[in-house]
Amino acid sequence: MLSAFTARLIVELKQRDKSKIEAVLAYGDRLLVGLNTGSLRIYRINELIDEVQDHDDTLSTQDRPQSQPGQKPVDLLREQEKFSKYKIEQLAVVKEANLLISLSNNYISTHDLQTFELQETLIKTKGASTFAVTSNIVKDSSTGIPSIVSRLAVAIKRKLLLWSWHDSELGSDIAELPLVTGIKTLTWITGTRLIAGLTSSYVLVDVETLAVTDIVGPGAIGGAPGQDGGRLGGVGVASIGYIGLGGTAPKPLATKLGEGEVLLAKDINTLFMDTEGNSLGRRQIPWPFAPEAVGYSYPFLLALQSSRSNLEIRNPETLTLLQTISLPGVSQLHVPQPNVSLAHAGKGFLVLSERSIWRMGALDYDSQIDALLGHGRLDEAISLLCMLEDALLKDKEGRLREIKMQKAQSLFDQRRYRDALDLFSEVSAPPERVIRLFPPSIAGDISVLSTNQDTHNHNEAMEVEAEPGHVEAQNTTSAESGAKDGSSTNGSENVSSRDDDSSQPTTKNTIEEPQNHRRQRSSDDTDVAVPLDGKDLKTATGELRGFLVSTRTKLQRYLNPDGTFKQDELTGNNALSVAQRAELKPLVEEDLGTSAKDWEQSLQAIAKLVDTTLFRAYMYASPSLAGPLFRIDNFCDPEVVNEKLLESHRYHDLVDFFYGKKLHRQALELLRKFGEADQEDEAAPQLHGPRRTVMYLQNLPPDAIDLILDFARWPLEKDPELAMDVFIADTENAETLPRQKVLTFLQGIDRRLAVKYLEHIIHELNDTTHDFHQRLADIYIEGLKADEFDSRNERDKWKEKALAFLRNSKNYQAYKALNQLPGDDPHLYEARAIVLSNMGQHRQALDIYVFKLKDPEKAEEYCNQVYVKELAPPASPTQTRRSSITEESTSSIYHTLLSLYLSPPAPHKPQWEPALKILANHGARMPAFSTLNLIPETLPIKDLESYFRGRIRSATTLMNESRIVAGMRSVLAVNEEASLRLGDGLSNGNRGRNRHVLITEDRVCGVCFKRFGGSVIKVLPDNSVVHYGCSNL
Repeated sequence: MLSAFTARLIVELKQRDKSKIEAVLAYGDRLLVGLNTGSLRIYRINELIDEVQDHDDTLSTQDRPQSQPGQKPVDLLREQEKFSKYKIEQLAVVKEANLLISLSNNYISTHDLQTFELQETLIKTKGASTFAVTSNIVKDSSTGIPSIVSRLAVAIKRKLLLWSWHDSELGSDIAELPLVTGIKTLTWITGTRLIAGLTSSYVLVDVETLAVTDIVGPGAIGGAPGQDGGRLGGVGVASIGYIGLGGTAPKPLATKLGEGEVLLAKDINTLFMDTEGNSLGRRQIPWPFAPEAVGYSYPFLLALQSSRSNLEIRNPETLTLLQTISLPGVSQLHVPQPNVSLAHAGKGFLVLSERSIWRMGALDYDSQIDALLGHGRLDEAISLLCMLEDALLKDKEGRLREIKMQKAQSLFDQRRYRDALDLFSEVSAPPERVIRLFPPSIAGDISVLSTNQDTHNHNEAMEVEAEPGHVEAQNTTSAESGAKDGSSTNGSENVSSRDDDSSQPTTKNTIEEPQNHRRQRSSDDTDVAVPLDGKDLKTATGELRGFLVSTRTKLQRYLNPDGTFKQDELTGNNALSVAQRAELKPLVEEDLGTSAKDWEQSLQAIAKLVDTTLFRAYMYASPSLAGPLFRIDNFCDPEVVNEKLLESHRYHDLVDFFYGKKLHRQALELLRKFGEADQEDEAAPQLHGPRRTVMYLQNLPPDAIDLILDFARWPLEKDPELAMDVFIADTENAETLPRQKVLTFLQGIDRRLAVKYLEHIIHELNDTTHDFHQRLADIYIEGLKADEFDSRNERDKWKEKALAFLRNSKNYQAYKALNQLPGDDPHLYEARAIVLSNMGQHRQALDIYVFKLKDPEKAEEYCNQVYVKELAPPASPTQTRRSSITEESTSSIYHTLLSLYLSPPAPHKPQWEPALKILANHGARMPAFSTLNLIPETLPIKDLESYFRGRIRSATTLMNESRIVAGMRSVLAVNEEASLRLGDGLSNGNRGRNRHVLITEDRVCGVCFKRFGGSVIKVLPDNSVVHYGCSNL
C-alpha cells in the first residue's frame, strides 16, 4: 500500500480538561485552537528531525514514533481565556492587515493578530453561519504595481456579504448579494470567484461583477437553475435513512484541486469543473459513504468520513483510493491555504477530533513512487509523477520514462501488444529492451525466451530481489515471508492490531497486490516468460514493426547509409551537443560523452539490431514486405538475411539485399548459379538465363570493373546481343566504365563485340581517342582482308561501315592503315583510295577510281567532295573576285581528273566520254589556259560547245553579281549618310544634325545631382547630360 501521509498527534486535551476543540488555524509555525468555552490557545509547532525522510517502512503503524523523547511536537505559548463568550466556530487570518477573524455566536469578529484582543464585532454579520478568506497578489491595471488583495465572504442565511483589504487598508464598500436559498458553505477558487454551497445546489459568484452562475451537476450536486427541493432538496439516496433518524443532510462541499480544477461533493455525488463553472466531464468518485469534509494536499485529494473515523487519500486524476488512515473520533479537516501557510499547497494539514489534533506528515515523493512501484501500481506512479513538479523529484523525466517502459512491458505481458508498443515508442525505449521480449525467431540471440522452455516451469514460485524501478511479482508461502520481502522498499504493511490508546492512528492496506504476470525478473535482470507463439506472436510482431520503423527514422537523422555520422549534425570539433546527446541517450541508455566516434559505434550496433529484427518480423508476419526493405539503405546482418532467405527460397530478394549491402560477388555467384542452369528453377524462374545478371551488372559502378568483367563473360557467350547492354547501354555507369579494359576484354572474346563497342564510344559518345580510332580502323581492315563472312550481304555491310569510318574519321593514323592495305586486292581498292585521300594524295586516289575501279561516277563524286572542302565560302564580292582569279591561276582537283582522262599513263588509253562530261559540268572550275592545252587539236570544236557555254555563263554570272552588289552598297551608303546627318526615320528625329538636349534651370547632373548653371556639360549617346568633370567618374 501507499503511505503518503503519517499521522502525528501534536495536541491532546488532558482528561481533566472538560473543554472541546471546535476550530483550528495553522499559519507559519503557529497553531491556534478555538475551544467550546470561548478560549483560544496559541501553540508553536516544532519541526522534528524524525520526519518522513527517515521513516522506516518496516515498522507497523503502531510502532511509528509520535514524538521524540525530550522534544514536544508543540509548545503552548499562551491561552486567551476571554477571547469569546461563546464557542469559537471558525478562525481565519488576514496577515497583511494583522487581523485574526473569528466566527462565534453567529457574529464575525476581528482581533489583533499579535495580542488577540478584540477590535471589532461586525454588526452586519448577525446570523452568520460561515465565512471564507482569501489573499492574492494583484497588479494594478493602470500602474502595474503589485499589491496584496484580501477578501472576506460571510454567509448570513440567503445573503452574502463581501469585504476587501488592499494591502492593509480595509475597503470602504461592503458588497451584499442575495442568493436563492440558504448558504451552507463558502469556498474561494480564485482571487475573485467563490463557490457557494446552497441548500439544494451550488452557485458560482464573481465578486467583482456580482454575477451569479448556477452550477448543474449529477444527483445531489444540483438541478436546473432555480430548482429547489424544499427542506429535503438535494438529499441523496444515501442520506434519506439517517435524516429520518434525526441526522442532517450532508453539507455541499467544495475544494480547489490543481491548476484550474475544482471539486464539488454532496452526499456521494461529485462534479469536477473548471473555475468558469464548466464541467470537465470526468467520472464521479466512487465513494461508498458521503464524506463530511474534502480537501486538497498537493497532489492528493483528501476526504474525511467522520462516521467511519477514516481519512481517505485519493489520486485526483485516477480517483484511486491510495491510503486510508483511521483516526478515532475525527470530526474536522483543516488544510492551510498556500497563501497563508508556508507549507506547499496544503502539505502538513491537520485533522482534529473533539479532544485531539493530528498533523499529517508527507513521505517524500520519491519514496511514494517507490512504494507504488513495489506494489505494481504503475498507472498510479505515472499519474503521480505527471502531477508533481520537476523540482520535487530526483530525475523526474528519467523515472517517468522508466515506469512507462515497465507499464509497456506489463501491457505486453497482458497481450495488449498495440498499447504496449505505442507506449514504448512514446518514451523512445531502447530497442534492445523491446526486442528481447520476443522469441529467438524474432529477437535472435538477445531474446530472453527459449524455444525449448517447458511452460509448466513458469507456474513455480521464484525468489526475486526487490529492485526500485522494476515491477515485481511475488509468490509468497506465508504472511511472514511476504512481509519480509516487501518491507525493504514497499512501505508500511497492514496493521493487524490497534493500540489501546484511542488517539493512536492506524492505516489500512487499500491497494491490492497485482496479479502475477507471465513475465518475472530475477536478481540478475534476466527475464523468464512463457514462450510467445502462434497468433499472439504474429499480432505482437505486427505491432513491433511500427516501433522499429519509428526507431529507424530517428537513427537515419544522424547516420549516413554507410554508418558514419552526418557531418551537419556535428559541431565544429566533431562532437555532439547537449541537446543531441539528450535525444540519443534514450536509445543507448547511457551517456557516451561528446565523442562522435563512441556514439557512432553504439548507434551502428543499434541500427544493425533494429534492421535485422525488422527483417525477421517481416519474414514472419508479412514476407512480401521484406523485399522493399532491401531496396533502401539498411543495416541488416548479412548472415541472418542470407540464412532466412535461402530457407524461404526468396532468391530474388536475396539478390536485392546483396546489392544494397554491396556484396556484389555473392549476388553474382548466386545469379550465375541459377542463370547457367539447364532447367528453370521453380523457386526463382526470373533468375534463369543471363537477363537478370545483365541487369545487375548494369547497376554496378565503374570501380567494380574487375567484377563486371569476371561475371560478364558467360552472358556474352550465351546471349551477346543482350549482354552488350552492360557496356553500351545509355546509362551513366556504362559510359564511365574504363574503356581500354572493356575493349581488351571484348576483343579477347569476339572481334565483332569489340567493333560494336568501338562504334558505340566513337559514334555515339564522340570519343576522339586516337588509339580507339586506330583500333577500329585496324579491325575493319583485318575483317576485309580475312573475308570470313557468312554471306555476301554481311560482307557488304562490313565494307560499307569500314569505308564510312575511314572517310569520316580524322583521328587514326592514315599511313598505318595504308600499310595494311595491299595494292593488288580488288576488295581493298576503294579503302586504299580513301586513305590516300586523307593523306592528301588525290592523284593516286583518282588513279584508283579511274583505272582500277573504272568508276567515273565515283571519281567525279570524289572530286566534288574535295572541291567543297577546299573551297571557302565567299564572304564578300571582293573575296569572290579573288577566288575566281585563283581558279584561273591554279589547277583544281577537276583538272587532275581531266588530265588522267586525256593524258593517261601507259598502257591506258584516253577516255573521251568522261572527259567531255567533266568539261561540261565543271569546266568553269578549271583554269582555261591549262585546260585547253590538255585538249588535243584533233577534237572537233562542236564537242566543246557545252564547255564554252559554261565558261561564258559563269563569267556573265560573276559580272551581274558584281553589279548587284555595287548597287546595294550605294543604297546602304545613302541610308547611313541620311541617318547620320538628318536622323531621318529615327524616333523624335533626335540624331545627326537634329540631335539636341534641353537644359533648364531645374535640370541636374545625373552623377552629382547638382544644377548645371554655366558649367561645361557632356551629352552621352543616350542623350543623358552630366557635368564634363563628372563624366570621368
